[in-house]
Amino acid sequence: MQAVLSFPDISNEIISFPILGFNFALRWYALAYLVGLIAGWRIVVSLMRRQSLWPGDVAPMEPKRVEDLLTAIIIGVILGGRLGFVLFYRPDYYLGNPGEILKVWEGGMSFHGGFLGVVIAGLWFCWRHKVPALQLADAMALVAPIGLFLGRVANFVNAELWGRPSDLPWAVIFPGEAAQSCPDTQPGLCARHPSQLYEAGLEGLALGLVLIWLLRRGALKQPGLITGAFLIGYGLSRFVVEIFRQADAQFITPENPLGHVIQLTGFGLSMGQLLSLPMIAAGVWLAMRSRK
Repeated sequence: MQAVLSFPDISNEIISFPILGFNFALRWYALAYLVGLIAGWRIVVSLMRRQSLWPGDVAPMEPKRVEDLLTAIIIGVILGGRLGFVLFYRPDYYLGNPGEILKVWEGGMSFHGGFLGVVIAGLWFCWRHKVPALQLADAMALVAPIGLFLGRVANFVNAELWGRPSDLPWAVIFPGEAAQSCPDTQPGLCARHPSQLYEAGLEGLALGLVLIWLLRRGALKQPGLITGAFLIGYGLSRFVVEIFRQADAQFITPENPLGHVIQLTGFGLSMGQLLSLPMIAAGVWLAMRSRK
C-alpha cells in the first residue's frame, strides 16, 4: 500500500445554530473572507498613517477613508468572484439556469473574477475620492496574500479544489465520490496532491514574504512596483500549481483527461493558466514602469 495521508476529520462548519427557523452556520471559507478583509483593513490603515513610506512622504489618503474602501472591496470581491466563476467556468450551465447565479452559498467563486471585481471597485473608489490609483493598488496588493493564504487553507478543510492523483508521501485521500474517481486506483485508496496547500504556501506565505521584503526596501515610493510584483508572483504561482491541480469537471473529457482549454501538440493550458498569463504580463509592465 502506498504511503499517503488520510484527510483530517474536520467539519466544514465551525459553528451552527437555529435563528427564526433557519439554521445559521459559520463555515471556514466565510471565516477566511472575514479575517482576511479585517486584517487587510487594519494593515492598510496602518500604512496610511506612516507618511514616510510614500512618495513625497505623503500618504495617498486619510486613514479614515479605508473604511469606505473596505465596503467597495467587499462588493467587488463577491460580485466579481461569482460572475467570474459563471463566465469563465460554467457559462453554459448558468445560461440555462440563470436563477442559480445568485446562490453564492452553494459555492462557486473565481479568484480571477474576484480580482477584476476588486480592480473595478478600487478604480471607482480612486475616481470618487481623488486617490492615486497605483499607490492604493500597492497597499491592497500588500495585504492580498493574507486572504489568499486563508482562503486556500479553507479550500483544503472543505475538501474542494484538490489536485490530480498522486502516490507521493504527502498525497491526501480526500473524501467524496468525485475525489475517489481516480483511474487505475482501488476504491477508497485514491490519493491526490493537496494543491490547496501548495497554493497557500506559494500565493500566501512565499508571495507575502516577497512583498514584505520589497516594503522594507522602500518599494511604496515607486508606485506600481508592489502591485507588479504581486501580479507576477500570483500568476507564476497559479500557473505552476495548475500542473498539479485537478481541472474543473466541465473541461475533462475522455479525449482531454487533463482538462486543457487550449491544446497544442504535446502541450496544453488549463483555464487557470490561461487567465494567469495576462496577470503576469501586466505585472511585468507595471514593475518595469515603476522602475523608470
